Amino acid sequence: MSNDKSIADLLYEGRDLFERHNVHHGHGLYDAWDEAVYLLSHALDLSICEDRSILNSRLSEEEALLVRSLFRERAISRTPSAYLTSCAYFCGLPFYVDRRVLIPRSPIGRLILEEFKPWVSISPTSILDLCTGSGCIGISCAYAFPNSRITISDISEGALSVARRNVRHHKCLDRIQILESDLFLNIGKEKYDLIVSNPPYVDSQHYQNMPCEYFSEPVVALVSGDDGLDLVRQILAEAASYLHDEGVLIVEVGHSAAALEQAYPELPLLWIDFNEGDSGVFVLTREQLIENRNFCS
Repeated sequence: MSNDKSIADLLYEGRDLFERHNVHHGHGLYDAWDEAVYLLSHALDLSICEDRSILNSRLSEEEALLVRSLFRERAISRTPSAYLTSCAYFCGLPFYVDRRVLIPRSPIGRLILEEFKPWVSISPTSILDLCTGSGCIGISCAYAFPNSRITISDISEGALSVARRNVRHHKCLDRIQILESDLFLNIGKEKYDLIVSNPPYVDSQHYQNMPCEYFSEPVVALVSGDDGLDLVRQILAEAASYLHDEGVLIVEVGHSAAALEQAYPELPLLWIDFNEGDSGVFVLTREQLIENRNFCS
């Protein structure tokens, strides 16, 4: 059965619906139009890179119903689009996601695409992705550094099930070791050229005031104590023991950057500037961690 609505018409409907419902766009999609394009593309099995001429294509009644149903669920339930589609993109790669893991959106992805230059002077051959969640950082590193050996770890068994699925999908089982570990507890005696982490860093008060979309995500992957730094403190105290002599630690702390600087005023944190406006990612070398061990412990 034919329908008098074009793809463009449905996209405008979705955009207007999301704007009326004050949908929050903080999970890898930029605005109401971006959300509409993403969900319609999923519903109709279209590439988001389709030629714009497709906007004039007419939809069947069944297709329009499917798209509108997905739009309504996004607007009313406030469930992030990535959970509705079970897919999120990171470093241009698709990753399976569900409510056991955070939706990939870290600015660390930009660093991976740039091979961590200039902060990592040599191509790392051993990388630890601490608090891996979906595995997106470690798997993306496997693409960026094809000669590297990578370990991904997380405390959550559910998250590791998701990560394992993504490792299989990206055919990295022979290069990526998957460990269940509370930070460094089960890492063993291995040392790495690079430790990269997007740990929980949201403080308890900030969490209560976040848009409701974030409440779909696992709280254990977001909140880290009253000031958001419980896990970061432990990483700073222990990371040097797991880095090679020229090793580098890169950690995202997001909006908790100010709290970190206040807690460690003597620590020579190097904050990375991103062209896209992101912030809250710092770099420390093993040498700096050792020199400032008294402040980190």
